[in-house]
Amino acid sequence: MSNIGVVYTGAGKVEVQKIDDPKLAAPNGRKLEHAVILKVLSTNICGSDQHMVRGRTTAQAGLVLGHEITGEVIEKGSDVEMLEIGDVVSVPFNVACGRCRCCREGDTGVCLTVNPERAGGAYGYVDMGGWIGGQARYVTVPYADFNLLKFPDRDRAMEKIRDLTMLSDILPTGFHGALQAGVGVGSIVYVAGAGPVGLAAAASARILGAAVVMIGDFNKERLEHAARVGFTPVDLSLGDNLPEMIADIIGTPEVDAAIDAVGFEARGHSGGEQPAIVLNQMMEITRVAGRIGIPGLYVTEDPGAVDAAAKTGNLSMRFGLGWAKAHSFHTGQTPVLKYNRQLMQAILHDRLPIADIVNATVMPLERAAEGYASFDSGVAKKFVLDPHGLLAS
Repeated sequence: MSNIGVVYTGAGKVEVQKIDDPKLAAPNGRKLEHAVILKVLSTNICGSDQHMVRGRTTAQAGLVLGHEITGEVIEKGSDVEMLEIGDVVSVPFNVACGRCRCCREGDTGVCLTVNPERAGGAYGYVDMGGWIGGQARYVTVPYADFNLLKFPDRDRAMEKIRDLTMLSDILPTGFHGALQAGVGVGSIVYVAGAGPVGLAAAASARILGAAVVMIGDFNKERLEHAARVGFTPVDLSLGDNLPEMIADIIGTPEVDAAIDAVGFEARGHSGGEQPAIVLNQMMEITRVAGRIGIPGLYVTEDPGAVDAAAKTGNLSMRFGLGWAKAHSFHTGQTPVLKYNRQLMQAILHDRLPIADIVNATVMPLERAAEGYASFDSGVAKKFVLDPHGLLAS
């Protein structure tokens, strides 16, 4: 096995470098008989990766990136009972033990054992336990029987790989945001952000039965793509009164459910960064007793924040408005295992063409730096890296 991977080199850059071959071991070297080694078939670039590359986290140079992984089992430990060599599987971005209180209650995004520093683990991500990232040819996955979702038919999986690769993160994350926002039959929904997670949230709202799904953004290319795949665009560059813009579309300035798919690098109408603006807008437009889903990322440490408070995750929220309107908020890492099997079935049975919705674009792993730069420029694409040249472009 000869492994290469996408490495954060600091100063806003990534490089594809030779990295260590994976072993059936934890980051601390402890042997893991419950782990498998995967040949990575597809691995995606995520907006969360961009936060690190931009220097907006405490990530250190040398980190192997990548938490959206689909692969084939090529080696397994002696404790792995439910998987066989050759199985094609989806890897939830959450690293979870399946044994702690949170995992047993379904909250796999905040597993209590896989990260010595805090609750929750993830591959290739700062402060998430040191697990090696999967933007590589090969990767180790611990607690494999619990974590991995096996696809029922290899040939069908490879036919649908551009869709199925979204099961590792953005599709369950978008679905979680929509579900936690209370989206159901006939809901009027607003999604902040027309990037891949926002589009996944919009697609999820539609499959959950929403009557209207609006997506707000400043990026005209992304808004045009959102309109092409059936959503109602809200061009935020045209004004700073979001309730009025919504009223122009549906006749009322309120929505039943709002989803923040932007996170802490949000920008206001003036163009400057305002990390709490989306959260404040969500409270402004959501009806009394409505719900707000927040799959967008917020961090505890942001070295590049616009002010001292935001550097430690303290934001100027108009929380009193949300309290007065009896809003419900839901935050945190998505527990992918709650949703990925059902979403897999929706994909395999042609109910959810998520690859087209997010404009999945395949490129070789060796061109990852190009993909990062293009994604950072705001193109309306979701980049899927192909480590072994097995994916149709």
